[in-house]
Amino acid sequence: MSGNSGLGDEVDKKLIVVLRDGRKFIGMMRTFDQFANIVLQDTIERIYVGDCYSDKNLGVFFIRGDNVVILGEIDPDREVQEKKLKKVSWDEITKAAALEKQKKEEEELLKRKIMTESGLTIDSILNIDDF
Repeated sequence: MSGNSGLGDEVDKKLIVVLRDGRKFIGMMRTFDQFANIVLQDTIERIYVGDCYSDKNLGVFFIRGDNVVILGEIDPDREVQEKKLKKVSWDEITKAAALEKQKKEEEELLKRKIMTESGLTIDSILNIDDF
């Protein structure tokens, strides 16, 4: 098993797994395969917004290896205590996350508009032959 042989050390440990889309899952890793697909038990999805967080229980959860950005051992109780995070309801955190996402999208649109008005586009930046 090249590339993921280190995963064997993580079996039966509580891990946080961050996916490409930014979602975070915490659970006990039970198994993995040659594609780095993993199975978590007692899984929660955790969302952070500012100094607040919320968890959603998911139970046994399968994660495709190609979606994983990073994973590592975690002590969630210690993390929450050290960061002085406040636990809120799932509804509250999803609304706050949606607002935060909308704000970031608006900021990105403004940046693109400013760049376009300045004559800069992604195509012109990436096309080095024009320089």
